[in-house]
Amino acid sequence: MGKLKAALFDLDGTLFDTEGQYTVIWSEICQRFRPDIPDLAKIIKGTTLRQILERYFPDEETQKKVCETLDEYETQMSYEFTDGALDFIKDLRKNGVRCAVVTSSNMKKMNCVERQMPEFRQLFDRVLTSEDFKASKPDPDCYLLGARVFEADINECIVFEDAFSGLKAGTSAGIFTVGLTTCNAREAIEDKCDFVIDNFTEITYLKAQKLIKDR
Repeated sequence: MGKLKAALFDLDGTLFDTEGQYTVIWSEICQRFRPDIPDLAKIIKGTTLRQILERYFPDEETQKKVCETLDEYETQMSYEFTDGALDFIKDLRKNGVRCAVVTSSNMKKMNCVERQMPEFRQLFDRVLTSEDFKASKPDPDCYLLGARVFEADINECIVFEDAFSGLKAGTSAGIFTVGLTTCNAREAIEDKCDFVIDNFTEITYLKAQKLIKDR
């Protein structure tokens, strides 16, 4: 296998410790507008907003209310890196690895992130959002696009994910996929990815390079 050329990161629950906040707001939204589907807040994890609206909130007026509620909430959210994430990204970049965010969130959400964290864009070579790909996770399209934008072979890439849909997207793309236990237990994801870590304090550039070399 070749040298590690690109690292592709999911955002919420992987780079950012935001899953708990999203669970709260989506639980409130789903309870208000779709109480007929009790587990909807869990079902939609890793899905683009457009797909959520089309599939579960088809009424235009309801869609408007859901978007307004979500937009207001995201402007007030706290965006903080998960343990070790910032140091790991810096380690990768120091060693010439291109880094990209590959998220089901839209650009409006990313604008909220950048207002709160102006240095965010400087850490990544690309930020790919729901506007950039046709199919959402678990479809592999988003991670295949991540490889293409860096002109990297899938064997030169590594994916970091926490959600079931994202893990499937990474593995379906044929890219070495590392699962984080930030949102799901180790035993729940270990058969859905190639390697498991609790957080980014457990990995370095050298270890990531060895993982894809030994796959």
